[in-house]
Amino acid sequence: MSSHATEITRGERFEFGKNWSRFLTLLDNDRILEAEKSLKQMLEVDNLEGKRFLDIGSGSGLFSLTARRLGARVHSFDYDPHSVACTTELRRRYFPHDDAWTIEEASALDADYVKSLGKFDIVYSWGVLHHTGQMWQALDNARLPVADGGKLFIAIYNDTGTQAARWKWIKKTYNNLPRFLRVPFTVMVSAPGEAKSALRSLLTLKPQQYVRSWTQYNQGRGMSHWRDIVDWVGGHPYEVATPEEIFDFYRMRGFTLEKLKCGGVGLGCNEFVFIKNQGET
Repeated sequence: MSSHATEITRGERFEFGKNWSRFLTLLDNDRILEAEKSLKQMLEVDNLEGKRFLDIGSGSGLFSLTARRLGARVHSFDYDPHSVACTTELRRRYFPHDDAWTIEEASALDADYVKSLGKFDIVYSWGVLHHTGQMWQALDNARLPVADGGKLFIAIYNDTGTQAARWKWIKKTYNNLPRFLRVPFTVMVSAPGEAKSALRSLLTLKPQQYVRSWTQYNQGRGMSHWRDIVDWVGGHPYEVATPEEIFDFYRMRGFTLEKLKCGGVGLGCNEFVFIKNQGET
């Protein structure tokens, strides 16, 4: 049994890849275009022609696909074999037999593997490194393949203190439950937040807003509303960091912050784009 499968069996890890595989049935051109828009906005580019793009923890493969559509040569890897399968399926659908997009199963914690990949103009890891179980080691490894002057685009869960600690307990509980209890548990945990959203829509006389959150869900990341809920409730391992901690961590390692998105994210992800200073190792 693989280490990933063993962690799943022990209730130590959420099956992110299986969640993503269900999402692929919902993927359409509108979601892909939204993903392209979000990537171009954060990287402040119109295209990625001539660039090398590394996707650490490719998940569904959506942003690997986006980078490839924008012209980059792409290397994708993920620890979860189901995520690797999802990414491979997207390559089959949109770029069959493409030698400019490679996909492998590997861990962000394997520094030797990450270094063996060479250097990339853009290293991308959105909402991944805090799920490795060793976030700070994963953050350190993520800088290794960034070329001089290259960009590192990461997103890490925000540290909200006791609130984040409570959610860590919820996520761990989910993964220790028998499978038949996980959906009821997810509904129970998410119900208060969904009720508040529905009530807010009713009080503002805009009930259609809540309905659209389910029927036309789109946040530029590609998830459906339900798959996003499951991913959030079950997403373990789970670690967090303040924006200042991430900033200081990479500043000490020769990176300059170029762009930051952190206002009002609550328990969600702060997004960072760093540039690697010339001559840094």
